[in-house]
Amino acid sequence: MKHRSAPPPTCPCGTGWAYDACCGLWHSGPEHLQAPTAEALVRSRYSAYVLGLGDYLQDTWHPSTRPAEATTFEPGVQWLGLDIKRHAVPSPDRAEVTFVARSKFRGRASRLQECSRFVREDGRWIYVDGDLS
Repeated sequence: MKHRSAPPPTCPCGTGWAYDACCGLWHSGPEHLQAPTAEALVRSRYSAYVLGLGDYLQDTWHPSTRPAEATTFEPGVQWLGLDIKRHAVPSPDRAEVTFVARSKFRGRASRLQECSRFVREDGRWIYVDGDLS
């Protein structure tokens, strides 16, 4: 998978780990699409937004709710961080992750908070949908 920009040395998702040892594992290589938990998938999807990896976002979105075109943000959005608030696994194949993603665009700060829902199908976690708050 090609990156819009060169991957950073530290992963954008906020773990403090090297990108190649964190979300980079899910974005390319044999582990592609195999984030081990819904939280890891949220982190990898956040990093995909930061890096402009629309194909990855589409590939990790459930077909029943996936938009027809790749989801991206306006060029020039500066991503400021991801904060995972809650990760719940009510059953082996369902999970919810509440997170806050902060960004800045044209000098204006923004905060997106979502409770995302995930399912595990064929051993892999997939984003279904979420409620913004």
